[in-house]
Amino acid sequence: MEKLFLGIPKGSLEKSTVEMFRKAGYKISIPERSYYPSIDDPEIDCMLIRAQEMSRYVEEGILDCGLTGKDWIIENGSDVVEVAELVYGKVGRAPLKWVLAVPENSKIKSAKDLDGRRIATEAVGLTKKYLRKHGVKAKVEFSWGATEVKPPRLADAIVEITETGSSLRANKLKIIDVLCESTTRFIANKDSVKNAFKKEKIDKLALLLKAALGAEGKVGLMLNVPKSKLDYCLKRLPAIERPTISPLAEDGWFALNTIVDEFIVRDLIPDLKKAGATGIVEYPLNKIVA
Repeated sequence: MEKLFLGIPKGSLEKSTVEMFRKAGYKISIPERSYYPSIDDPEIDCMLIRAQEMSRYVEEGILDCGLTGKDWIIENGSDVVEVAELVYGKVGRAPLKWVLAVPENSKIKSAKDLDGRRIATEAVGLTKKYLRKHGVKAKVEFSWGATEVKPPRLADAIVEITETGSSLRANKLKIIDVLCESTTRFIANKDSVKNAFKKEKIDKLALLLKAALGAEGKVGLMLNVPKSKLDYCLKRLPAIERPTISPLAEDGWFALNTIVDEFIVRDLIPDLKKAGATGIVEYPLNKIVA
């Protein structure tokens, strides 16, 4: 049987990736102390790989496809196919940022103040490129982790990735510049996408993963509306395209079915009920295929 070899990012994206796959229709189980998750698709084999290394293994064909940040593709200089952009992270759904941070009481105010200083980071290449752009010569050291604790004793500044900035603030660091923003990418090996079987599997995964992310923060809403209030209710129902309207067996009544942002439902349902709508049902969504 032909197989697709899929890389799942180990670390901060691990849980959110497994949950996204669940919503897409794939159950991934990660046994304790194992780097080989199981997935309920016999045509896919999975392996846990750190996001920092993922693009290299996909480029080399050791993996057919995988998920990693755009930043690590740039850092590694990997020549891969970017199949889809998937905006998700450990905490929220905003792009991640690589930032330059220093202690709160540091005299370093901008990139030009880094001349002759020591910078700790995991993204050495990205940081050196930033320094060249600003014409600054500084010592850039690779950090094996816990980068936030290194200033001021072990480094004058750090370049670190952040989603909310909470860890930096907890370690009394302040952001003085943003080097770049990054989102998760579903990437594939160039030869793998030339294989008909693998391309079909990769395209299917991309479609369902995007559909799962597209459904986040959305809910379905069904309700019955009298004809006299139909226009009012339609104006109150924002939809991806337009609500589905179906006549009911009882003359003068219509059924409406639509998709709305979840955060507006608490105000929308009482308003619709007051207008005469009945049988209002809110239901969760796993996927939206545009």
